Amino acid sequence: MEQKHPLPPFTLETAKQKIQMAEDAWNSQDPEKVSLAYTVESEWRNRSTFIKGRKEIVRFLADKWKNELDYKLKKEYWSHSENRIAVRFEYEYKNKNEKWFRAYGNENWEFDQNGLMEKRYASINDLEIQERDRQL
Repeated sequence: MEQKHPLPPFTLETAKQKIQMAEDAWNSQDPEKVSLAYTVESEWRNRSTFIKGRKEIVRFLADKWKNELDYKLKKEYWSHSENRIAVRFEYEYKNKNEKWFRAYGNENWEFDQNGLMEKRYASINDLEIQERDRQL
């Protein structure tokens, strides 16, 4: 059976470990690698986009990183319960027109008993910035 440690129920330490693992995976910009943290039928809401399953996750992320260049993400612990974690995050990227953006948001994650994320709900806002204002 496929497992992704640490497994629920989460402690503060294991919740923060899970968050760091997610940050590292997303910063790799490898859609296949990222998708392995999710159940085969994982459900996402990313802004106004609804995604179901690993195949759609891979497709979504591949498109994302074709358009969000020089992507850099930072996640921060917000709270957790037995099988849920809430994070706040920000990331920076530039588009194909060389304009820089910082995205801010919150994510709510729910995990199955094997430590795979079943649900990911992300609310995200983008702010155009000058390159000199980059923080990440």
